[in-house]
Amino acid sequence: MINKKLLAFALLIGIGFTAAAQAEEFLDNRWYVAPFGSYVNAGGDRHANNAGYGAGVGFGKIIDKHFNVELRGFYNGFDDSTNRSPQKNGQWDLAGGTADLQYYFWRDKFSPYTVIAAGGMNSYVNGRSGVGILGEAGAGFTYELHDNFLIRSDVRYRYNNNLNAHLTPVGGTDEYHDMIVNVGFVIPLGPKPKAEAPVEAPATDCSTLDSDSDGVNDCIDTCPGTMAGTKVNDQGCPLILELKGVNFEYDSAQLTPGAMTVLDGVAENLIAYPQKNDIEVRGHTSSEGSNKYNMRLSQKRSQSVADYLSMKGVTNRLTAHGYGEDMPIADNSTEEGKSQNRRVELVWGN
Repeated sequence: MINKKLLAFALLIGIGFTAAAQAEEFLDNRWYVAPFGSYVNAGGDRHANNAGYGAGVGFGKIIDKHFNVELRGFYNGFDDSTNRSPQKNGQWDLAGGTADLQYYFWRDKFSPYTVIAAGGMNSYVNGRSGVGILGEAGAGFTYELHDNFLIRSDVRYRYNNNLNAHLTPVGGTDEYHDMIVNVGFVIPLGPKPKAEAPVEAPATDCSTLDSDSDGVNDCIDTCPGTMAGTKVNDQGCPLILELKGVNFEYDSAQLTPGAMTVLDGVAENLIAYPQKNDIEVRGHTSSEGSNKYNMRLSQKRSQSVADYLSMKGVTNRLTAHGYGEDMPIADNSTEEGKSQNRRVELVWGN
């Protein structure tokens, strides 16, 4: 019988320390005091037929989500003076203390736990006293009524060895096995830690932002992501883009290598841009040469640009139109003005 109880005690110890590796971070790490009352069902090896009572107090700390450690002091007493057996011993007085390790399966309003404890105890009976060692194992629960007040109860098996004190000469033994029922409460010290509310980043005023730098703030820009240099309407949607750097071989519609590099970047932007409106590719010339010739050259050049963009994967419907010298934007009497008038533009449709 003793061996079975010791085996159960060892098993609880093993469970408790195996679980130690699984402990998780927990916000509540307060100290606490825990007064309690006890009911003692003395084992038969004490030759006592009366139940006993006692009281004590614990002082402990919450370690993490699963573990508490606690130091406890207690007094238990019971009397077998009414025992008619010749083995009666009279009044037993037990005073001692333990170091407890409690493992909580979870922490909530109702929190079940197992406990193991080790300590020492002085036993007094029949005018004899002896200091011995004790170990306890059991299970219990707490029930939270308030952040700073919990009801607690547990049931424990206690093993006590009085180390050859021979307190009971009749049928003498120095090993005792008792059952203890504790009922009390826990008073955590200080406010219960709470998880801090996440700090929200201040809301950004969209009216101060212009993500695509088109001159229309993000609050009213219904066409975000327009290419740099694009003229837009008051909702931020593209109207016209002059393809600066798109030049041609002399008196030809053949794109220069530099023009192809510029159009590669334009194609990437058009492919990524979600608005797939139709686009007119407009070609313009300066006033040099005849109007008929310039009209034909500008048409070829605009078509060359449209074909190149399509070849690069642009899915917008592209329409090429040549306007010759009819739509100047600068003075054709100067070389600088003529250079500005020789241009290609993308014009978005509705």
